[in-house]
Amino acid sequence: MPRLARNDPRQYDDLAGEWWRPGGGFEMLHWLAVARGALVPAAARPDAVLVDAGCGGGLLAPHVEHLGYRHVGVDLRRSGLEQAASRGVAAIVGDVAALPLADESADVVVAGEILEHVPDLPATVAELCRVLRPGGLLLLDTINATRLGRFVSITLGERFGAAPVGIHDPELFVDPGDLTTQCAKHGVRLRVRGVRPSLPGLLRWLLLPTGTASGLGRMVPTRSTQVLYQGMGRKQGEGRPGQVRA
Repeated sequence: MPRLARNDPRQYDDLAGEWWRPGGGFEMLHWLAVARGALVPAAARPDAVLVDAGCGGGLLAPHVEHLGYRHVGVDLRRSGLEQAASRGVAAIVGDVAALPLADESADVVVAGEILEHVPDLPATVAELCRVLRPGGLLLLDTINATRLGRFVSITLGERFGAAPVGIHDPELFVDPGDLTTQCAKHGVRLRVRGVRPSLPGLLRWLLLPTGTASGLGRMVPTRSTQVLYQGMGRKQGEGRPGQVRA
């Protein structure tokens, strides 16, 4: 069977067993989910909605379940959505570049490790901002379109097992200046900061036997945005409740 092209979403079906496997191939995604969840504030109203764009297997769920949101996850692959649903996520099959949700329906929109996978960044950013209510919060993390970002994520990451081979297309990595400009077009003033894995945790993950318990490391802030970075911004205007349309 021929190998799938880089960034082909069908790879996630083959890797479905990695979402929650302790110390598995998606271990670093768990660290990013922890860091992402730490930025989500408690819900300000009883019917608040958090939209998790490109939710995969629902890794964010345990880190936001106590915050009072209805957690809605959108993803292309059912193999991941089934796992997300089992962890309390309201799972919807859909494309992040054409979200099947109503305008201004979300109090928080999270786009974790998805923007470096989308062929049409402007359309995706427009959708993330469209479903966000005025005053709502956009949170994201992604890989920078730098030589260092490509070297660390592709050359080193795939060689040493920190990323599944072929999961990324470096041509889709995201320049933070471009991303900030795209968000500003839709009323979201994005601030970015760099993050990186803790070195002891990264070494434990790479050196310990497969199947070792998860939680081996964490993400820590760094001044450099050259490889991984987070973004946070609020949509301008007065907030008002919205309705989710599946």
